[in-house]
Amino acid sequence: MTAKHTPSAYFVFEQKSPEGEVKFFVFELSDVIKIEEARRILAEKSANDSVQGNIIQSRTWYNPEWSFHLDPSSIAFFEKQIEVCDANVTYVEKHLDEVGGSFLPKSVWCPWSSRLSAEITDKIKPGTVRPV
Repeated sequence: MTAKHTPSAYFVFEQKSPEGEVKFFVFELSDVIKIEEARRILAEKSANDSVQGNIIQSRTWYNPEWSFHLDPSSIAFFEKQIEVCDANVTYVEKHLDEVGGSFLPKSVWCPWSSRLSAEITDKIKPGTVRPV
């Protein structure tokens, strides 16, 4: 018997930049349990709506605005987290070469002010450079 492949789902969180602009960050989930958890958080407006994960320092087709993305297998949701992994998305982008050292040790990023805001799986067109 072969394992059934679960298609990926795509979600977005938002975070205000220091200048007050709302920035959006798209991430992929491929684990069915995490996908269900994200959908439950959105449906119930859960307090555990902040997103954390391990940074991969490369662009990905579904999140073209940023020079990095999150490892789908590392993503989790939280209400509270330690300060050492907190940073604004715009700061991470500007200091990406420092990630993994004293800035965001082990490349773990947990932006406290991030808020899971939507599932956009139906807006993603695989193989393109932008969400549709």
